[in-house]
Amino acid sequence: MKRRKFNPAAKLAGRATMGADGKPKPQVVKAIERAVEVQRPLVLANIRRMQRKNPSANAAELISILDRHYLNAVTGGGAAIGATAVVPGVGTVAALGLSAAATVGFLEATALYAQSVAELHGVRLADPEKSRTMVMAIMLGEEGTSMMQSLSGRGTAQAWGSSMGSMPSGLMGTVGGSIRKQFLKRVMAKQGTALLGRALPLGVGAVVGGVGNRAMGKGVIKATRAAFGEPPTSIPGQLAGELDQLEKSA
Repeated sequence: MKRRKFNPAAKLAGRATMGADGKPKPQVVKAIERAVEVQRPLVLANIRRMQRKNPSANAAELISILDRHYLNAVTGGGAAIGATAVVPGVGTVAALGLSAAATVGFLEATALYAQSVAELHGVRLADPEKSRTMVMAIMLGEEGTSMMQSLSGRGTAQAWGSSMGSMPSGLMGTVGGSIRKQFLKRVMAKQGTALLGRALPLGVGAVVGGVGNRAMGKGVIKATRAAFGEPPTSIPGQLAGELDQLEKSA
């Protein structure tokens, strides 16, 4: 029988993120949940920044720009962290630490992107619980879509995101808890693999980090489109008013 080769990097990663019970450590869970919670003023500022750079863009065009910027950001971030594995003096432990930071960065970028798209669809998410649940459901892909369609009472071919703003927080209890549980499990599995990939030496980490993040980023964009449907051509009236006010107070 062939013995499995010992992987010290995997052991280090496991110790850093998982407890003796096999579950993510509390500080890891807290960091992940904090990463997917972006305050609404930051979301509005992000949209306004896109508007300044593209003054003639309508809502659909701004969403397309957000898609491109998001994908470039998460791909570049993954590659940049992976490249540290070839820097002299950056050992495996340090590389794994940087990779953990990249994981949080990926989640933060995803949360900002998803909530920005939601706002441009006219969905206001001032409630942190709703915004977290939405971002987690999007990152779960088809599984998250199915769970949210069930909660919102939408058919399998219908977008569920538009109901988030008006949905009572109490309705999200059970489904929200299930989404959180599955999300944490999925993130630890997917990002755990990416984390080890970014720590590979000899420049391989840069390729794995960039390619892995790009694939996950494309999945997020696809799931976001499923959540909200076709982009609107005009910026929702209430959002337009808030953006104008933001510009005047700048």
